Amino acid sequence: MKELFLLRGLPGSGKSTLAKSLGGINIEADQYFMVDGEYKFDSSKIKLAHNYCQSQTQAWMGSNGEQVNVDRIVVSNTFTQEWEMDYYYKLAEKYGYRVYSLVVENRHGGVNEHGVPEEKLEQMRNRFEIKL
Repeated sequence: MKELFLLRGLPGSGKSTLAKSLGGINIEADQYFMVDGEYKFDSSKIKLAHNYCQSQTQAWMGSNGEQVNVDRIVVSNTFTQEWEMDYYYKLAEKYGYRVYSLVVENRHGGVNEHGVPEEKLEQMRNRFEIKL
């Protein structure tokens, strides 16, 4: 069974750490901002970073017509709003992946490694949607 994990949570919650422990191919917007091994965030490029995640996910699922045969893909982004996952659900349906959406909470004292300001974290908390 092919699986797509969508890891959701605020910065510092442990999404990247969990993604590594799940194995498979890990994709996240932060990868787009890595330049020569250094994280260089540019808020004007956030849409490009999310387009990168979507295109990478589709490529690993086999969009180029080749049999890629990746059984597990893990996309770890904040996904604070439900619509942000819609594209991934459509890809999963098209390529035959079962989707697991997991909310990762910072109950372990994790550190916000990218220095997201507290007011921005609060905005993210306030718009975080959960479908029960």
